[in-house]
Amino acid sequence: MQLVLLTALGVGGATAIGALLGFLIKKPSHKMNDLILSFAAGVMLAAAVVGLILPSLEDGGKFSILVTVAGIFCGALCLNVIDKLTPHLHHIAGVDQEGHPKSAEKLNKVLLFVIAIGIHNLPEGIAAGVSFGTDNVAQAFTVAGGIALQNIPEGMVIIAPMLAAGMSRKRTLGIALLTGAVEVVGTLIGYFAVSISEEILPFALAFAGGTMLYIISDEMIPETHHDNERGATYSLLVGFCLMLVMDVLLG
Repeated sequence: MQLVLLTALGVGGATAIGALLGFLIKKPSHKMNDLILSFAAGVMLAAAVVGLILPSLEDGGKFSILVTVAGIFCGALCLNVIDKLTPHLHHIAGVDQEGHPKSAEKLNKVLLFVIAIGIHNLPEGIAAGVSFGTDNVAQAFTVAGGIALQNIPEGMVIIAPMLAAGMSRKRTLGIALLTGAVEVVGTLIGYFAVSISEEILPFALAFAGGTMLYIISDEMIPETHHDNERGATYSLLVGFCLMLVMDVLLG
């Protein structure tokens, strides 16, 4: 349990690290951001396949393929629904919007983006927690490491828009930390869920893998393929292969 808690704090803390880097770098170049995000996508892709989906197939029993496929699609559909239900909660920023319609509209869009990240962090955290339900601690760390690495550029990206929208540095950091805290909660939920009933483990692993595949395909890859497709593609491959090498060495 102590190991899971430390991992949860590490996964959530990666967002805080990214946020602090965001204050230092302020506005990374578009090319740099694409390469970092693509690398993280490759890491997450390997973690989803090696650390979640393949173990789901191995532990699923007689109907393993059906359980795994169903879990993947359920995970993806869950995030699809979350995307559609993301609420308009611009008032959480505590910025007076009266008389500043343009600033208010900009702030609203920025916070919707941040809220979406926070909401997506919950299933990411669950994925990290669920992975500890297997006996392979190395694979669990592979999944957690992949998610944590993805959280660093994510934390960097959300800082500059909030500052540009007129939010104070203190409040900006606080909101960034909240998105990381969501991931800590998700990790603990995932761990306790599979601890209570090991029978749901294969489905839970596939579900977590599906959420990660959805994020990679729906958000990360399109975001990095506007002007730097080739560099982003190779960066993804480097991240993917690095995680494969680490899995072999740690396994």
